[in-house]
Amino acid sequence: MNKVLEVLRSVWKTKELRDKIFFILAMLFIFRVTAHIPLPGVDPESLKKLFENNQLFGILNVFSGGSLDQFSLVMLGVAPYITASIIMQLLQMIVPALEALRKEGEAGQRKINQYTRLLSVPMAVLQGYGFITILRRSSTDILPNITPIEFATLIVMVTAGTMFLVWIGELMTERKLGNGVSLIIFAGILANLPQIAGQTATLFDPTKIFNLILFTAIGLITIVGVVFITEGQRQVPISFARRIRGARQYGGVDTYLPLRVNQAGVIPIIFAVSIIVFPPIVAKFFVGSSTTWLADAANFVVKLFDNLGFYGAMYFVLVFVFTYFYTAVIFHPQQIAENLQKQGGFIPGIRPGQQTAEYLNYTINRIIFAGALFLGLIAVLPYITQSFLGQGLGSLAIGGTSLLIAVSVALEVKEQVKAQLAMRSYDSY
Repeated sequence: MNKVLEVLRSVWKTKELRDKIFFILAMLFIFRVTAHIPLPGVDPESLKKLFENNQLFGILNVFSGGSLDQFSLVMLGVAPYITASIIMQLLQMIVPALEALRKEGEAGQRKINQYTRLLSVPMAVLQGYGFITILRRSSTDILPNITPIEFATLIVMVTAGTMFLVWIGELMTERKLGNGVSLIIFAGILANLPQIAGQTATLFDPTKIFNLILFTAIGLITIVGVVFITEGQRQVPISFARRIRGARQYGGVDTYLPLRVNQAGVIPIIFAVSIIVFPPIVAKFFVGSSTTWLADAANFVVKLFDNLGFYGAMYFVLVFVFTYFYTAVIFHPQQIAENLQKQGGFIPGIRPGQQTAEYLNYTINRIIFAGALFLGLIAVLPYITQSFLGQGLGSLAIGGTSLLIAVSVALEVKEQVKAQLAMRSYDSY
């Protein structure tokens, strides 16, 4: 406890760091204000009933930052930007021009980020059109008597709201105290916690108090598991050759290269949920189709994803796969091996260059397997528990996904704050 207070005291005394935190808090406050600016023409009571009875919309609401159930100006949240990011990262692996841009370093990354922002606009238009159409078809009372011009106006407004969130998210990312998009989702999760707790208390059967205690215990185990995986790392020993220039001696020191068990952080969970909610959303759009086979196929997909076992299995597989995928995007053994060789560093017993790259690739794959497996199990644990303890805890299953994101983002911010404090201590020294 004393250590935590000491860190908080150090943060408060560091003006630059304090200003960054206040700026991020101000941006999150603006986000929460816009999340309560409703779009015109919606019936709030009908909307509230729809979200209380639909777990899929509840999960989507988590990733919109808690603004979808308000039918607000930023109802789509940062979901279109996340979708655009997934598409761009896939394209970097198959389009040579984008792969070359990625290798250009910071300048290339800026161009890729610009392309991602541009792609977010059509993604927001498509998702806005889909969500509004689904909401209208789910209940005729939510958007009664809406004209085509009003429909188009709503799409323009939600697209503008999404790009506004992307802008303030990037402003927060520039402060280097965590990813801005993740912080927006994190803020929405925190804002929704009282609502989730209230909904659980209303729907919960008092005769099943043991189930609630057990579910709470599993939630705590989930938090511990996320912290354990996020903080866990393999330390690869690195030695630097001794070099003599003139009368001075350089190198000759031993250090280590930390390889985290979960290199990808919270991104696999965000990617997985972004993908898994897409098929039922599209299917619900075609449920009322006049074409028989299309309507039957849409109903089949909706029923398939309503099955808790299938949904949990798909969620697990996607989290597992995306952990490997995103690690491959951000971790480059060949580049690390080349940098070590240029600096005169080597792994004891391993030749510099290609063998070092192969060793790092082999090591990271073994580590990530354990991380991906554990992260996937933690992700589906609430759904497994729900199937055994009953449907009365459905809102807590949504809370399980929220818990994963919230803990991971909090740990990421903590590490960023520690790094900035350490850097300033080094500068002072």
